[in-house]
Amino acid sequence: MPIIYLSPSTQEFNPYSGGGNEEQYMNLIADAMEPYLVSSGIRFVRNSPDMTAASSIAESNMGNYDLHFAIHSNASSTGNARGVEAYYYPSSAEGKRFAEILVRNLQLIYPLPNATRIVPTTSLGEVRRTKAPSVLLEVAYHDNPLDAEWIRNNVEAIAQNLVLSLTEYFGIPFNYPQPIYVTTVATRGSNLNVRYTPSATASIVGSIPNGSEVTVFATLPDWSLVGYNQTVGYVRNSFLQ
Repeated sequence: MPIIYLSPSTQEFNPYSGGGNEEQYMNLIADAMEPYLVSSGIRFVRNSPDMTAASSIAESNMGNYDLHFAIHSNASSTGNARGVEAYYYPSSAEGKRFAEILVRNLQLIYPLPNATRIVPTTSLGEVRRTKAPSVLLEVAYHDNPLDAEWIRNNVEAIAQNLVLSLTEYFGIPFNYPQPIYVTTVATRGSNLNVRYTPSATASIVGSIPNGSEVTVFATLPDWSLVGYNQTVGYVRNSFLQ
């Protein structure tokens, strides 16, 4: 299953119209994303507020991530601008593809759908210097009172929408958060195949010995998303005790 580097803004000195700051609200969005990431099988490593963009890039480049996702909010010289912008590196086909997915889905919840766009750039470090394909999302303009209020009042909806885009990008189901529990594999002796999606024809990402304990992150009608050691993927419910 995919693993991402999640990089909410560390810019605490960018004030929001009406109170708060960019670091605060982007980290609230990242906090709200975590249960959706877990239930959808997306593993993640996340920066911390005491880091910088440079240290976030360095940490990201030390790992092997399928995507680097930076989440910011924007500002303008006048305070009148509004909109959503997804930045990607011009030569990155995967960065562009994720940016397009993000913008298309955010148009469903942002009050000005036509003010959303993707932007190629070579000037932003978190798209230019990352080893993994990357997008830097400017969720809206925090110095515009209407945009700042929209972010403030829609943290959960934005988080859900961003994870929906991630699942679309990786080609896996979007699952709402569910109670997590532990159960046992029961196959009458053979190893249990773990698959990338809930389908008998999906690629096998690992296997689990009979009798092993697994963590169940989400349950579907016939399949469950489980974790075993470092393997995360889908197994048939009929093989879980």
